Amino acid sequence: MNKEEEMKEVELNEMDQEKQPMTAETPTGTEKNGCVKVKVPEDTEVKFTGLSKEELMKVAGTPGWVRIRWVLLALFWLGWVGMLAGAIVIIVQAPRCKPIPEMNWWNEGPLYQISDVNEFSDRGLKGVDEKLDYLNQMKVKGLILGPIHTVQADQSSTLELTSINPEFGTESDLQTLLDRAHRKGMSIVLNLTPNYGNGGISAWFNKGASVAEQLKEACIYWLGKGVDGIFLSDLKDIAKTEAWTSIQAIFNKTDETKKIALMGSVTALSVDEVSLLLNRTSVDLFLTGLPDPGKSWITQADVIQKLYASHPQTSLGWSLSGQILGSLASRTPSVPVRLYHTLLFTLPGTPVFSAGDEVGLKKEEKLQAMWDLESQADGANATAKEEHIAVHDFFKALSDLKAKERALLHGEYVSLHSSHSSLAFLRLWDQSERFLVAMNWGSDSVTMKLVNEDLPAEGRVRATTNAESLPVDSMVSVEKLQLGPKQAVLLSYPYAG
Repeated sequence: MNKEEEMKEVELNEMDQEKQPMTAETPTGTEKNGCVKVKVPEDTEVKFTGLSKEELMKVAGTPGWVRIRWVLLALFWLGWVGMLAGAIVIIVQAPRCKPIPEMNWWNEGPLYQISDVNEFSDRGLKGVDEKLDYLNQMKVKGLILGPIHTVQADQSSTLELTSINPEFGTESDLQTLLDRAHRKGMSIVLNLTPNYGNGGISAWFNKGASVAEQLKEACIYWLGKGVDGIFLSDLKDIAKTEAWTSIQAIFNKTDETKKIALMGSVTALSVDEVSLLLNRTSVDLFLTGLPDPGKSWITQADVIQKLYASHPQTSLGWSLSGQILGSLASRTPSVPVRLYHTLLFTLPGTPVFSAGDEVGLKKEEKLQAMWDLESQADGANATAKEEHIAVHDFFKALSDLKAKERALLHGEYVSLHSSHSSLAFLRLWDQSERFLVAMNWGSDSVTMKLVNEDLPAEGRVRATTNAESLPVDSMVSVEKLQLGPKQAVLLSYPYAG
């Protein structure tokens, strides 16, 4: 073999070695990596077994570790005691929340009077049932219905307090209405005023006890059917009868889940007479027809203060409309009805409205106009319809505030200002948001200089009868509050401690 052939054989041997697998074993127990032989140890893992129990106990018992454990234990208990002491200090120094006063269903929102159910809806009691969603949207808590019983004006022999006049519906219709109203969180009160045909009932009670006894039996009958309360007009006459004590006793028996209400109203009485009658009758809710917006607001502020100071606000009902008083918008036609809404929703007590008040219907307007608001208006009625819609939206906004703000539901009433044509007061509750109410019934602008330790420099507008001059959510001066003619505003400001 010549030299050239030997060189080729060497190259071929080297190529063959490179082609051998890297994991191939050799007789010496080594692996080839290319042309390099590497010795791989059989077991390179190092296991840590730690200290035995005896070794740990021996180390833990040394003085150094004993001191460290005692120091850590002392720090733990010192930290725990410190946190406990801090929590106690915070609890002691934190302002205490006032307990929420006892509230009944008639104190939680507005009540709505439907004196003539056929005028409210041409389907009588069934029609009222169909309008429950409409009423529920306005946060109405209870309906005062009727009277719907059978009677002819000035004829006591025709009086049947436990029988529904067929013109309004049947007892089955009333039961259906009760069931649906209760499911929506609304209560039903029946007006059992005996001689509602002409409103004069004094002679009926003076002749004998028969009418009063019928009234007592009717209360028992309807409450047994699930009615949530009874309403009586001209309470001063009924309260003079011998049956009154037994009538009161019926309502002193409270249901386990829901209290039944005895309500009454009077008109044309002074504030002192109203106060005496409220004490004597002890009704759950008393409507007085006060204040009288036709008189000076210096006098009206005094009326409000006297009633608030002498009686729990849970028994005060404020109503400025009805069969005798007329519609809210007709009391003083020159005053926007939204001023009355502002007053009734913010006084300490329960606002009571008559059907149509929520849209500002006047005496000559029919209740049917309420159900036409969603339809397209013609040119002649467009302006009136727009105004009714604006009044309804304002009513709903105030009702929403009344339902959720503690200061408006049961807060303290603080008088700030009164003049011949203007009024201002505060509603305060514990650490909740505060509300300032200001109204000007006059034809001239007024500037109210309001002083109270609780007042800030500015307040936020929550509701206003004139959004152009006092836009909602804007900040206005409280110390010198300016109101234009026929204007009202509801301001709020936070609790400052």
